[in-house]
This record gives sequence, C-alpha cells and structure tokens, in this order.
Amino acid sequence: MRIGVVVDASCDLPQALLDEHRIGVLPIGLRLGEEQLTDVHDLSATLQFYREHLASKGMDAETIPLTADQIRSKFLQQWVLDYDYVFCITITSTRSPIFENASKASFSILSDYKTVRSAAGISGPFALRVVDSQTMFCGSAVLALEAAKMIKTAAQPNAIRKRLDDLREDIVGYMVPNDLYYIRNRGIKKGDKSVGLVSYALGSALNIRPVILCYRGETQPIAKIRSFERAVAQLFSHVAKQIERGIQTQHVCISYGGDPAEIENLPGFAEFLASARAHQIEVVTSIMSATAGVNTGAGCLGIAYGGELRPFGE
Repeated sequence: MRIGVVVDASCDLPQALLDEHRIGVLPIGLRLGEEQLTDVHDLSATLQFYREHLASKGMDAETIPLTADQIRSKFLQQWVLDYDYVFCITITSTRSPIFENASKASFSILSDYKTVRSAAGISGPFALRVVDSQTMFCGSAVLALEAAKMIKTAAQPNAIRKRLDDLREDIVGYMVPNDLYYIRNRGIKKGDKSVGLVSYALGSALNIRPVILCYRGETQPIAKIRSFERAVAQLFSHVAKQIERGIQTQHVCISYGGDPAEIENLPGFAEFLASARAHQIEVVTSIMSATAGVNTGAGCLGIAYGGELRPFGE
C-alpha cells in the first residue's frame, strides 16, 4: 500500500524533508493590502516575504485557506493517483478552517476517486484520514514527521492513525515573538488574546517578551522575560530539560521567522543541541511559514516536541 502525508503550508518542515518523505503541501493564500500571494512553504519565496512584506505594520493582512472544492481538486489531480492512503494533517481547527474544509472535501474525494484512478489505470481503493493536529507551525511538523517516519518503517494505516490520534494530545509547542505588534494585532482578528493591550504596551516599552504555549488547540502566555535573547535562551534550556527527562518523539522541530541558518546563532541553541544529540534526539530546523509570519512577525522562534507538558522552567 502506498501511504502518503499531506500538510497545509503552515506546517514548518524544511524542503529537504518534504522531498525525502514526498509530503504534499496544501497552499494557503495571503492577502497583504492589495497584493495577493500564495504560501507553498518555499524557502526562497518565504525569505523574500520576510524581507519585503512584513515591514509595513499598518498593512491589512489575512490568510486565505483553500475551500473544500479547491482541496478536492488538489487531491483528485494528484494525491489519489500517487497514493492509496493519505493522512492529511492540518493546523489546529481552533485557529483556521482548513481542517473543516478538508473534512468536507474528503466526502467528495472518496466518492469521486474511482473514476480518476480508473482513467489512470490504477486499481484498488483509496482512503483518506483528515487529522486536526491541535497545534500549529512547528507543532504540526512534529506530527507530520512522526507519520512520515512510521510510513518509512512500513507501518500499517491503523497503527499510524492510532499513533497520530494519541500523539496530537501531547504536542507541546512554544513561541517567542520578537515583535509584539503582529501577535497582538493579527491575533485580535482570530480571537487570540495571548498578548493584550497592556502587555503589548509594557512589553514594547520595557523590552519584555512572552513565551507562548500552544497545547491542545489553545494558546496562552506562560512566561514574560526581559529581552528576546533571554526568553529564547530560557526556552532552549527548558526544552533541553524535557529531553533529559524523556519525551515521546525522537525529534524536536524548530522554526524561525527568517533565515533558518540564524537559529544556530541564537542564545542557548548550542547547549540545547548538545543535549539533544546526547539523547539521540533529531533536531529539525525550518523557516517559519509566511502564513505564520503574518501572525507572528519576523524573528519569531518556535519549538515543539511530543511529550509531557510540565511547568515552564521545570
């Protein structure tokens, strides 16, 4: 059985891993003022987005996910031919309608695929499982990479399905924004109150940065630290401690709102990396998607893993 993984463009995996595991990507539209862009999580295009499009903070911006009909078309044109079973992993349904749209699309995909596969000379059934990751950005990457690794070991669909259903309850994701404007102003549109008006004003004036937790579909600030550099260093230290105490995945995913090569220069990363390697944990780094950047701003750091949620700093 040919089993595949499809993610939406907000999933922060590097192109090398997308290619290695043949992971499909559902694009996400972006409207920046009067300009329309499409996020397909391409490195060069995303770097250009960070350089050229995030400077104007007063610009009205929004993300535009594919409709159910558009998702149906993407599957019937490609993935029902490439695979016999697909796990479609989406950003949390609490922050985007992609899961809902993909779920609606799945009904028509499963009723229409036979004609498409027959015309291409492909026999046998096609199955589709749409998974609400209950997380986002590098958190979704943790779940998608887990599925891809299981497929590589010839795991059966039921085993993969059960693992994803269990693991998504324990994806622990953190973000440290470098510019509070985007978290506050873009978040208001989505009902996210991670950074309120008072926190924004004080944070901007006193250079305080929140550490934001994303867990089981909800986001909340769990620490406020003076300076972006100190916040990042404390976050790396915290995740290193979790690795030492034991996590559920053999990989940790990190994404950055800019050139991912800059991650290795961030405070605390070298010590974190040494700890991960000592415990044979793969560290996967990626550029943060343009979709994420619209909401978090340039220079935001995200990190996620599968494991027990413990108080920050413990």
